[in-house]
Amino acid sequence: MSEPHLSRTRGTEFLQRAFASEQACLMAKLRSSDRIVHDGDRGEVNEQYFIDVLRHYLPNRYTVHKASILDSEGQISDSIDVVVHDRQYTPTLLDSESHRYVPAEAVYAVFECKPVISKHYLEYAGRKAESVRRLKQTSVPIVHAGSSPYPPKAPIKLIAGILAIEVEWKDGLGDCFRTCHSELDGLKRLDCGLAVDGHSFDTFAGDDRYTCCASENALVFFLFRLLNQLQSLGTVPAIDWNAYASRLSR
Repeated sequence: MSEPHLSRTRGTEFLQRAFASEQACLMAKLRSSDRIVHDGDRGEVNEQYFIDVLRHYLPNRYTVHKASILDSEGQISDSIDVVVHDRQYTPTLLDSESHRYVPAEAVYAVFECKPVISKHYLEYAGRKAESVRRLKQTSVPIVHAGSSPYPPKAPIKLIAGILAIEVEWKDGLGDCFRTCHSELDGLKRLDCGLAVDGHSFDTFAGDDRYTCCASENALVFFLFRLLNQLQSLGTVPAIDWNAYASRLSR
């Protein structure tokens, strides 16, 4: 076997083993929460494990919190387990201990954390996504040095998904899953999902095509696909703070 080929083979093996350990570590943490008696407390602990992983892998332009989403008309989403939002240009609002509101314009992605990916929890996550997507987003011209302001940017296509420990169906993310998932359309659509037992999916390619991974590297496969999709979205629109201020002057 030639040295270049051997290097490529060993390189692939190294990457697979190294990233598989990330998935194993996360699974061990999620499984350890089984000793927590109360479902709500156990859910909060597991949410934090997922938040920590996303914070570790996402660049500093993004931040990750549990939050509710607020728009300039005072409409509020459901409470969202995991919100990926802008860190560079947009503050969170009305922070109180672990609770905060994120302006609708600042949100890149929302996820629900559940024990399993199932029909029930897919529908639940879809309703949570809808509660965010229905909110109003403002956008104003972007001022920069050297030329005229850029025109207002259209709202980004919000990513929504589900994060879980395992998949309910025996065939994993097979026909049963796809039938249930395909019923979520419009504002309820879910773009991606991860089960840490070794399954991930997304529809980022469009045309209702699934990209799936069923392996010990499903976690990092999911994260890299998410990173690529976030890159494609660019930066969130410049928020119209006067739209928020106008609600306070009446």
